[in-house]
Amino acid sequence: MLTKVKMMLSDSTREIKRLSKLSDAVNSREKEIQKLSDEELREKTAIFMEDIKQGKSLEDIKIEAFSVVREAAKRVLGLRHYDVQLIGGFVLHEGSIAEMQTGEGKTLVSTLPSYLHALEGKGVHIITANEYLARRDYEQMGKVHEFLGLKVGLNISQMSPEEKKEAYSAHITYGTGNEFGFDYLRDNMVYDMNQKVQGKLHYAIVDEIDSILIDEARTPLIIANKSSLGAELFYITADLMKSFKADAEYEFYPETKQIYLKDEGAYKIEDAFGIENLYDAEHQDLLHNVMQSLRAYVVMKKDVDYIVKDGKIVLIDKFTGRIMEGRTFSEGLHQALEAKEGLEVTEENETQATITIQNYFRMYGTLAGMTGSATPSKQEFLETYNLKVVTIPTNKPIQRIDEDDLIFKDYQSKINRIIGEVKKLHELGRPILIGTTSIEQSEKLSDQLEKHGIKHHILNAKTEEDEARIISLAGQKGQVMIATNMAGRGTDILLGEGVKESGGLHIIGTERHESMRIDMQLRGRSGRQGDPGSSQFIVSLEDDLFINYDPDEMEKYLKKIKTNEEGLILSPDPNKFVRRVQETVEHAHHSSRGHLLKLDDVIDRQSKVIYSMRDRLLKAEASETFPEVTSYIKKYLLQIIDKYCIEDIAAGEWNLNGLLEELSFVFIQFNISLQDLQDKEKEEITDLVMKEYAELENQILSLQEEEELGNQLQKFMLQLIDANWIQHLEVMTIIKDGIHLRGYGQEDPYRLLENEALAEFNRLMFEIESGISLRFIEYLKSQFQAQE
Repeated sequence: MLTKVKMMLSDSTREIKRLSKLSDAVNSREKEIQKLSDEELREKTAIFMEDIKQGKSLEDIKIEAFSVVREAAKRVLGLRHYDVQLIGGFVLHEGSIAEMQTGEGKTLVSTLPSYLHALEGKGVHIITANEYLARRDYEQMGKVHEFLGLKVGLNISQMSPEEKKEAYSAHITYGTGNEFGFDYLRDNMVYDMNQKVQGKLHYAIVDEIDSILIDEARTPLIIANKSSLGAELFYITADLMKSFKADAEYEFYPETKQIYLKDEGAYKIEDAFGIENLYDAEHQDLLHNVMQSLRAYVVMKKDVDYIVKDGKIVLIDKFTGRIMEGRTFSEGLHQALEAKEGLEVTEENETQATITIQNYFRMYGTLAGMTGSATPSKQEFLETYNLKVVTIPTNKPIQRIDEDDLIFKDYQSKINRIIGEVKKLHELGRPILIGTTSIEQSEKLSDQLEKHGIKHHILNAKTEEDEARIISLAGQKGQVMIATNMAGRGTDILLGEGVKESGGLHIIGTERHESMRIDMQLRGRSGRQGDPGSSQFIVSLEDDLFINYDPDEMEKYLKKIKTNEEGLILSPDPNKFVRRVQETVEHAHHSSRGHLLKLDDVIDRQSKVIYSMRDRLLKAEASETFPEVTSYIKKYLLQIIDKYCIEDIAAGEWNLNGLLEELSFVFIQFNISLQDLQDKEKEEITDLVMKEYAELENQILSLQEEEELGNQLQKFMLQLIDANWIQHLEVMTIIKDGIHLRGYGQEDPYRLLENEALAEFNRLMFEIESGISLRFIEYLKSQFQAQE
């Protein structure tokens, strides 16, 4: 482990040495750039753009461009980029992750590479964690770019397509990862090329990159429409679940969140619905409903996974404690939760388009990001996104003191110690920020503080504006604040009067998180820009982290422990044990994300084929849709021949009547008889059919001048592609859900999935090609009959 850390540090050290020479080069230009008037500084943008047109690369102009941005920031914002910020800017320019501590000015850093890449005129996207931060950065940092003559856009939800188009046409566009991803999906559902808003994915800078690309990446982006499943069934199954007990009716494995229905549970369902076998094919919808209701009842926790707000189920990101705007649980789980909570059950969503966060961001030509806590996920960033992490030194030495964890045997002993610490520090006037891992835990702790008469603020799942305002007060004298995970991330905590002298902001972590990165983020709220501060985690072996750990290992450790009268564990080394548990859980999450990504990669590849088909149609002139449909008809005819003229069966045994009947559907006039096909080889039959097809092709291509018919054909083809794609996504969901059962044989489940997915995709293409061919021929037949 130590060797790995040394290697990581030495990698970053080498990079910092190299990049420091570039920052020195920027510094050497500073006096010269300072002499320029505002107009001369602004003119540099046009000069750079012309240089690029004439063949210069970004590498050729980066030093001068950075110098120009630094000077512009000084004049517009009164902020001068430190050397370490310049280094961070070069890291982002090169398409890597800049790991910079909280309070080091990451937002200002992004102005440097975003300006440089915007000079190419291909669009720069700056991704933030929420809409409040997107709007704030657009309004503040956008001033620097606008001063230099660039256009800046803001992309948030509830904007009209026209407003979005304008935002994307800017040189630099600010917005959230969700909104950029949803726009990509919506663009691939339009029926007119002019309705697309996003354009090419050229260069992106992701702020809080670990939060967006790793934590939020567990939930895919889904655009869904309403389907017609009844609400009543969800209420019935939700009611039944109240009588279900673990190990009797179901088995639950907390570490993997897998849940299985036992025989006793299946019998209960069968009795309730008066059916013989729940697992019969005809009861597939009921079984799916039962499993989602069971998942809602057992796996999903209120105030941890979701909250009820204004009579609605709202998703909570467990890592951030924030509302996940625009997200709903899919495949009936959302409806099952509504029934569980006694809310009105909404119509179930039917997936129309979906993409994982990973697959969306991997489409960018160049991807870069910033965070204070990338190192623990360094390997995952490299494996999943091919992103390197560079740790950048702080502008001023860190003064924060990070105390060793205090680890208690039980929850109450932990709470007693937390209350004691808060009282002691509160009397000294030191501000305290207490970090919890869930809304549920923060509310429990709030009750305890109230009982002891300690005034405090509680921060979780509020609107982002309130979140930022409240967290900014956390450094004031005598403040006590409870915040869920990273709530308020992106907002500086400035120390109030006299706070530095009393020791600065103190952080108390009430649980070790499933991810070490979140612990780093919490600690990083204290000690910004060389401020004094301190942090300590006060945890217990009854915390959620340990509940989901291997029960046998837990039991072994509990038998060995020795505690003092407070319940504090003295031996065996509790810190070592906590680290082991955290690493084990983190590894399991990493594996889980890798597993989901492997499954979703299959759908991602298929979606790109479908989207390119749609684009080909959307870009085509009305007359060009006719050759497209003839290519589908030709493919369909060849597939029909393959279906009946089977290589492994003697020609005399081929079902020629079936072949003729199916072929006849694809022609307006069909002139091949059974006699024509007798005693023919497959090649000869193919030649005969292709001669007939040539005539049909000429008939269809003769219609190319009919623009209205071409437009109708284009729309119809798109509709048929979309309808079949939606059905295919449903089938793929069922296949993915069952993949964990496939590993029991000696076969690789991913290979099996690939094979099944390929077979289903071939079936999808056949359905699209045959559907378009048959429906179009039917239309032509009706037109000819009408003319006759």
